[in-house]
Amino acid sequence: MINRYRIDTHQHIVPDVYRAALGRIGVSGSGERAWPDWSVDSALDVMDRAGIETAMTSIASPGTYFGDIEFTKRLVRECNDASARLVRDRPRRFGAFALVPLPDVHAAVREVEYALDTLRLDGICLLTHVGNRYLGHADYAELYAELDRRQAVVFVHPVRAPCDGMAEYSFPAGLTELVFDTTRAIANLLYTGSLATYPRIRFLMAHGGGATPFLLFRLSHMDKIPQVRERLPDGVAAHLKQLYYDVAQAAARVSLRALLDVVEPSHILFGSDYPFAAPNAEQVLMETIEGISNFEGFDAAQRRKVERENALALFPRLAR
Repeated sequence: MINRYRIDTHQHIVPDVYRAALGRIGVSGSGERAWPDWSVDSALDVMDRAGIETAMTSIASPGTYFGDIEFTKRLVRECNDASARLVRDRPRRFGAFALVPLPDVHAAVREVEYALDTLRLDGICLLTHVGNRYLGHADYAELYAELDRRQAVVFVHPVRAPCDGMAEYSFPAGLTELVFDTTRAIANLLYTGSLATYPRIRFLMAHGGGATPFLLFRLSHMDKIPQVRERLPDGVAAHLKQLYYDVAQAAARVSLRALLDVVEPSHILFGSDYPFAAPNAEQVLMETIEGISNFEGFDAAQRRKVERENALALFPRLAR
């Protein structure tokens, strides 16, 4: 029998209420991919085979905002209630990040209160951008202040950026555009000084932070821009070190090596991207476990931290 000890901080759910609501407005998947087959039982079967005790779940790409904010507010509430039922029924197997109805910032603050105080969900999921505003935009200051006050865990997940007018790709856009959008969001958080203004938000960045580790040299040029240096006095590298990063679809040796050049092992967490990882989500999950197991940059104690103990520090209810 496989020992279940891993905590997966990047797993998705596709509840019926979400699938049905998006189907009514003509959305049948995320980007170029149709919705994956997902159920609670199938997720638990995969988790058991992979030695995963608990999955922190989210509903992320393609989000909930498609131009009608009333639709968004209704759907966000229904999805958060569905996530709460999932966690209530199996509190040791599932956790959940709540959605918020951006771009309505006042409604988003109210939903944070409902999700964290009433539903007792584990954190908040924010997308890299909503509409034409990237994470860190000043219009969302009220929301960031509330999350900072609560020292909330905020899982940041990418969505595909609008590419109107760009040349067409010959490959699925998800191969590159999702990690690039995470990189854009991190760059915006740095440039706007948001990471310094709201230092108690515990941001968890998906997919190893995208291309951010590779771009450290270029991003550090912000330190030489006087107005940015004023907003970000400790500098780019110091603030990147404060973020948390999951290794979902980023467990290759070169990716992990680059990530360790940016952040301490205590800020790296296991994630699988199940069931959205293509082309075979369970295979990608197992390859992620193998990548962590074979990476010479982790000793046994650090590997245990990545796979479990770092998550317990963010989600202490799982240790009880």
